[in-house]
Parts: sequence; structure tokens; C-alpha cells
Amino acid sequence: MKILKRILIGFLIVIAAANILIFVTGNTYIYKTLIYQNVGIEDFTIFENRTVEAGTPVEIPKGSYEIQLPDSFRRFMVETKSTAILVLQHDSVIFEEYWDGYDPDTMSGSFSVAKTIVSIMIGIAIDEGKIESVDQKVSDFLPHFSEGMNAKLTIKHLLTMTAGFDWHEAYSSLFSPTTKAYYGNDLRSMVEKLNVIIEPGTFHEYQSICQVVLAMILEKATGMTLSEYTSEKLWKPIGASHNALWSLDRKDGLEKAYCCFNTNARDFSRFGSLYLHNGELNGKRIVSEEYVRNSVKPCMIPDETGIPCEYYGYSWWISVVDEHEYFYARGILGQYIIVVPDFDLVIVRLGRIRPDHGDTQAADYIVDNILKSLKSDEKN
Repeated sequence: MKILKRILIGFLIVIAAANILIFVTGNTYIYKTLIYQNVGIEDFTIFENRTVEAGTPVEIPKGSYEIQLPDSFRRFMVETKSTAILVLQHDSVIFEEYWDGYDPDTMSGSFSVAKTIVSIMIGIAIDEGKIESVDQKVSDFLPHFSEGMNAKLTIKHLLTMTAGFDWHEAYSSLFSPTTKAYYGNDLRSMVEKLNVIIEPGTFHEYQSICQVVLAMILEKATGMTLSEYTSEKLWKPIGASHNALWSLDRKDGLEKAYCCFNTNARDFSRFGSLYLHNGELNGKRIVSEEYVRNSVKPCMIPDETGIPCEYYGYSWWISVVDEHEYFYARGILGQYIIVVPDFDLVIVRLGRIRPDHGDTQAADYIVDNILKSLKSDEKN
């Protein structure tokens, strides 16, 4: 009995010491991480949010035809816990299907698709003269980046993930900065502790914190929160049908700009349509054609393989299927906004698991199946 009592007391001492250590080191985000564990597409329900207000909605029409997707593809979408597949051609819906209780109005998280939205906002701020160009120094907005290697950092380095920060992107570690950024409550403090350790513009490494720095630049440049600026300059002009939510690090805090923009499949598609039309939508010029074209060019900076990066631009991913180039926004659980210019095509896939198909990357698999369906329908 005495042995059991000693074991219990020892256990309680360890628990108490661990809790004290968590509080002293400022890592209270660990509690939230342990409670929720895996990230999900409805995480906006556990975070504080800021509303991105919509204006007058513009209807996305139904097409005069509908493509038939292969049964094998649709089965795989179900197996990989898809919640939505939406296909637009010539600005009209030619395929739309929902699962798991989702419908055209259901809100879903974006994860890293939000990075692409931030990139669009940078382009708009440049067009408005609030930012000089992508080559403007970050230190012009954030004094922390005014000395040493930090002083070399430009907005373009952030957009192309070539900043060279002392940041290791990791999604499965309880103690990674990525986990702390997601479940923590002080993104500004994390940015203020950042330092550049690799010459900016010489090494491509995916670092989510880049988008948080961009959000803080946009705040300083515009005098508005990221959500307010997005609402006025993008969300209302593209004719969104519903208010969106952007999750925050805490009440009245900073947007989780690298993730956590929440809306429905149809409204997500509008970002793709905007770039399909080189920055115009609904008869309005929203972002310059020059910025759009530069956004979807590969940055060509070597990555960890030593090979120039041909797959990433200004927070847009780039690929090729059957000799057709396309670009896309991507979230970690298989959120996709895909633009295939050769076919005047926009594809949205939302879900709970990334639908990689064997050795085939998910976006390539989706595009390949939809292009085959289009070509098959043309023959019939």
C-alpha cells in the first residue's frame, strides 16, 4: 500500500512539474493540442474568428451540359473523405457533388489555400500603391527585420518561400513551431522572434510563418485588419455569396494567415476564376494581370534537392498533366482550387484527407480524371 502511495505521489509531482514547465515556458498551446489532437476542416468552431463580409452576391450559373466522372474516381473521392467536388468550365458549373452532409452552403476550412489568398491581397496592395513592389524590404513595415540578414528580406522572398527563416515546418510534432502557431495565441510574438539564417532568395523551403509576416505587412500598409482589407478589396468584388470567417490566434487578435480561411466550395471557386481571367471577374479589374502572371511562374530557386523549384510561385503551386500546365492552391487535408487555362477550367475539391493516388500527386490525379472525362464527352 505504501509503495502504491509513493507511486501516486511521484506521478502527481511529475504532472505538477510538467504543468509548471508548460506555463513558465509559455507553451500553454500544448493543452489545446492534446485536447483536439488532429486538425480538421471544422476547426473554425474551436477558434476565435473575424468575419470577412460579403457584398452583393453574383450567381455562378449552371452549365448547359454536365460531365460524367468515372465511377472509380467518385469512389476514390468517397474513400478519401471528400466533402465537395465542383467543376466550372466557361464560368459555369458542369459538375457538383457533395458528401458527408455537406452542401453548396456548408463552410469548410481552407488550410494552406489561405496562403494563396494572402498572395492575392499583396498584389492588390501593390496595385493600390500601398506596397511599392514585391521587391520592397520587409523592414520598411516591420522594424524587427532591419538588421543583419533580416534586413535583406523582401516581400518576394516571403511569397516564394525563400525567406530562409530559422523555422522548421513539422505537422506531427507537439513541440514544432507549426503546431504552436496553429494552437497558440500569439503569432505576433512568434514573428518578432524570427530570424533569417539562410541568405534570402537562395533556398526554397516551405515555411508557413511567411504568410503571417505578410499579414502583418498588409496591416501596416493598409491600416486595416487582413479580414477587413480582404472583404473590401476581394471578397465583395468577386461576388461572394456568403460571409467568410478567418480564424484568429485569439479574440481580436491576428489572422492565422497561413491557414484557416473558411467558406463554401462555390465561393472558393471564385479565387480560381479570378486568376483564370488574369485578375478580372464580374467585369472588374481586381488585381493586375502582371501580378497574376508573375504569381504562377515558378520561382526557380533550388530546394532541398538542389534542383531549381519549378512547382511554386507566389504561393501558388504549379504542375503539368498530359502537357497541359495548370496552377492551384492547396491545403494539407486535400483542399484544392485548381485552374487549367487550356480548358477554361476551375476545379474545387474539399475534404478530410488528401486524395493522393498511389504515386500520383492528388492534384494531378484530379485534373487527369476530369480532363479525360471532358475529352470523352467531346467524342460522344
